[in-house]
Amino acid sequence: MIKIQAESNVPTEYGTFRMIALSENENDWMPHMALIAEGTNLHEITNVRFHSECITGETFHSKKCECGQQLASAMQYMQEHKGMVIYLRQEGRNIGIINKLKAYALQEQGLDTVEANLHLGLPAEDRKYDEAIEILKVLGVKKINLLTNNPLKIKAVEESSIEMVSRIPLQIKSWKEDREYLQVKKDYFGHLLEDEE
Repeated sequence: MIKIQAESNVPTEYGTFRMIALSENENDWMPHMALIAEGTNLHEITNVRFHSECITGETFHSKKCECGQQLASAMQYMQEHKGMVIYLRQEGRNIGIINKLKAYALQEQGLDTVEANLHLGLPAEDRKYDEAIEILKVLGVKKINLLTNNPLKIKAVEESSIEMVSRIPLQIKSWKEDREYLQVKKDYFGHLLEDEE
């Protein structure tokens, strides 16, 4: 059972968030996080982003994906419109950083992101969102606007007791380095992305 282990206000370049660590075990070094923007009322319809960890994109600013920009945009959106980001510790579509780098090496040989994972004997997509739903329940959230392009996140909410009032698109302008990655997201996973001009 996930529960709140620690929380504190954390000032960021986008504004101050109430940062909450949630896990089953207080000694967990990698808990999920909830970042709640100042002034957010969790008893009203709440803007929410489920965001999966991506050390390459968020920390090292890799151009192979748009994850870093998505997180920054989501944090900024929540400060401007109130809401929260649920940060899930499932690196690399939940295959981990070592396998992710192995997949990157295969992509350098011409495989796309899905083909690389499958070549390694890994699932194309192994992220789960049941713990994000559980976190919403722990925090008392019942109705949300979901900031996403991912149909799996939408499905996770629709199959839960949480009511999804609306979807808010989150599209990041591509670089040449991540254009193929984004196309695979759209074609293989059905992400709701608009074509760029």
